[in-house]
Amino acid sequence: MITGATSGIGKATASLFAEKGYRVIITGRRRERLDLFRSQLTEQFEAEVMPLTFDVRSEQECEAALHQLSGQWAEIDILINNAGKAKGLAPVHEGELRHWEEMIDTNLKGLLYMTRLVAPGMVARGTGHIINVCSTAGKEAYPNGNVYNATKFGVDGLTKAMRMDLHKHGVRVGMVSPAHVEETEFALVRFDGDESRARIYEDFKPLASHDVAESIYFIVNQPAHVNILDVVLQGTQQASSTIIDRSGRDRYEEEE
Repeated sequence: MITGATSGIGKATASLFAEKGYRVIITGRRRERLDLFRSQLTEQFEAEVMPLTFDVRSEQECEAALHQLSGQWAEIDILINNAGKAKGLAPVHEGELRHWEEMIDTNLKGLLYMTRLVAPGMVARGTGHIINVCSTAGKEAYPNGNVYNATKFGVDGLTKAMRMDLHKHGVRVGMVSPAHVEETEFALVRFDGDESRARIYEDFKPLASHDVAESIYFIVNQPAHVNILDVVLQGTQQASSTIIDRSGRDRYEEEE
């Protein structure tokens, strides 16, 4: 199961797992996008795909959606908590409360709702794998990142604590922590649809969504006795959250 699967990292991850022959549950808030994506995966890879429409911010919607699953679909072996967002980029004394609440509800509470619903089945079966999509923003604070930083530091801490709770039940818990990633709606969402402010990748080459998907696939496909705790990755032109070589993308565009 992959939350937030209609765009960006979630979409790339669902595509990769479908290509590799996995049965995939894709979730998101927009039914039309889910249905279209399901059709694409089925046609391209002959994949078994189950779409579920709900908002991870709603405990009731999460529970109702998972109760729709039956048979083999109800036995979720891998949960990828990918749904997340950043909203705004203002100093803490100027931040908008609605942005803060949306990030906390999505990045932390949504992850917890999904884990609480899925983990008991894994514990009962004595096997399972949970991967949380964290961020380098959960390792290193940066100016005006405040609440987004806090939610991703929270994901980092939750992942470590969840592993302590679940390891004795045969359930692996890990995370992937990417830096800047293009081919996502991240920047556009952060700046409330302001396309001019969202054009932050024009002068350097960040990660692509499929780079992160490949890392998630690597984590999952380890022997049962191996648990990858965290994969931290960033583009070559990025040294930290704030130190970026913005001299252009040309040298890396040539490899595509």
